[in-house]
Amino acid sequence: MLDKKLLAILVCPLCKGPLRYDLERHELICRVDGLAFPVRDGIAVMLEEEARRLSVEERLG
Repeated sequence: MLDKKLLAILVCPLCKGPLRYDLERHELICRVDGLAFPVRDGIAVMLEEEARRLSVEERLG
């Protein structure tokens, strides 16, 4: 789980847009760029090469 204060200030490293935290998948989601950044051991990995591409359904969802 990420700290709520940290979640409030984190933005997508690519577009600087808002991120949504997916607690079940432990990911920070950027719908604009269609990426899911992993959270490992409570640390957000905000690297594009580590991010997972969202499916069309996930982007709309």
